[in-house]
This record gives sequence, C-alpha cells and structure tokens, in this order.
Amino acid sequence: MITDNTPIVRARDVMHKKILSIDGMATAREAAAKMRSEKVYSLLVEKRHADDAWGILVYHDFIKGVIIPGRSSEEVNVYEIMTKPIITVPADMDIRYVARLLYRAGIRRAPVDDRGELVGVISLSSLILDNELF
Repeated sequence: MITDNTPIVRARDVMHKKILSIDGMATAREAAAKMRSEKVYSLLVEKRHADDAWGILVYHDFIKGVIIPGRSSEEVNVYEIMTKPIITVPADMDIRYVARLLYRAGIRRAPVDDRGELVGVISLSSLILDNELF
C-alpha cells in the first residue's frame, strides 16, 4: 500500500517512450505490418493539420473494422477504423489516477502528453509490469 512517505510514481516514470505513428490514408494492411515489425500494440494516427486531433489505432480496431465485417485489409484505410479523438494522460499524473482513468474509459493504453507534446504511451500492463509496486 502507498504511504505518505512513498514517492509518487508518475505516468512519465512508466510510459513507453517509443511513439510510432501512421498516416490515416495508409491501409489497414500497412498498419498491421508496421505494428508487427515494430512489435507494438498501437499506432498514433497523425494529425492532418495543426487544429486536428490525434487518432489511435489498436488491434481491437482491426477486429471491429476489418475482420468481423469481412473487409479486405488492403481496401480499408486507417482513418475508417481508428479511434479519434483520443484520451491523453498528463505526464505528471499519479499512476493511481492513470489506472482509474484508463479503466473507467474502457481503454488499455493512451498517449502521454507533456505540455501539448506527445512524449510516450502508457498502458495498463505497463502500470503493472514496469512498476515496482508489485
């Protein structure tokens, strides 16, 4: 249990710093190939312009947008199956609140934001696997 003298672990302390992105016009096949080759579970979908929002593509999006409807991954563009806008986590947020936010939002991972710049990705598994709380 966390006590008053236990240092606070923040999102930036356990996030994955490797951020990979893809253009929304890429095909689902291209996105899946990139995710496999880079061994990641999500890709950020690039903004189209400065006022646009980031998107995110996760494995679940391939299931609901390609596999279940029986569509060809070469004919489906990333922008058709991605989630947008995304929930971001402040870099200095206590991981207890990160866990609560992700759980209540029903998501497994989110980009980490540091003053308007995306600096990493945090996941529910990183809260447990990369953390000395357990």
